[in-house]
Amino acid sequence: MTYATQQQLVDRYGEDMLRKITDRSKPPAGAIDAAVVARALADTDAVIDGYLLGRYQLPLAATPALLADLGAAIAIYKLHGSTAAEKIADDYNAAMRTLREIAQGIVRLGVAGVEPAASGSEGVRVIDRERDLTPDNLKGFI
Repeated sequence: MTYATQQQLVDRYGEDMLRKITDRSKPPAGAIDAAVVARALADTDAVIDGYLLGRYQLPLAATPALLADLGAAIAIYKLHGSTAAEKIADDYNAAMRTLREIAQGIVRLGVAGVEPAASGSEGVRVIDRERDLTPDNLKGFI
């Protein structure tokens, strides 16, 4: 399942930006390189799946809006490489933080999930031991 699409990247960041960061041919072709975008989107999907794997059944039946937003932020950062603007880097860092929170169960998606593995315990168990000091053997002290 893909969490973000090339069209979502164009809608959010503009065709000019996408063309500038994906057109890596010599001389420049003046068009968005769909193969470069597809590679970044595939890498993004792998990162998101890694965080969701322990908590949700993959592939998801539908892409939640939150994951589409996170996918776009991660993919555009991956397309920029080391020359990302501060805003794009900040969005990427926030997306990764949100993915960690999803993996920890702090942020929940409205999709069917997998129950976290049980610890094998059914709750708190209290075992009362025999008391060394009782009212009977403390006569005269109480």
